[in-house]
Amino acid sequence: MRTLCSSTLIGEALLLLFAGLVAMQLSHVSTATIWTVTGIAMLLCVALCGAVTRPGAVAVGWALQIGLIASGFVLPTMFGLGAVFAGLWWCSVHYGRRIDQIKAAREAAAAA
Repeated sequence: MRTLCSSTLIGEALLLLFAGLVAMQLSHVSTATIWTVTGIAMLLCVALCGAVTRPGAVAVGWALQIGLIASGFVLPTMFGLGAVFAGLWWCSVHYGRRIDQIKAAREAAAAA
């Protein structure tokens, strides 16, 4: 699960960087506000990569996805991109857990 979720979060951090650059030019929100919010969200994405297997980290990831979708109120394109990344997050969590279960079953079978 860690690899899939971390890949999604790094992609999301890059998306936030580029969205901040676009929002700086196209929105009415001040540059300082855009970069403060974008910077915090990017740091949260990167920090969450290391903590994705800990309790509550997936919930924080979902909150991050909701925030990404909500950023569409500043930059309308983010409604669609946020929905895409929310779908990627769901797939990463769902299939990552499935992969972890399969690996655990194979290790148990090999140990027996």
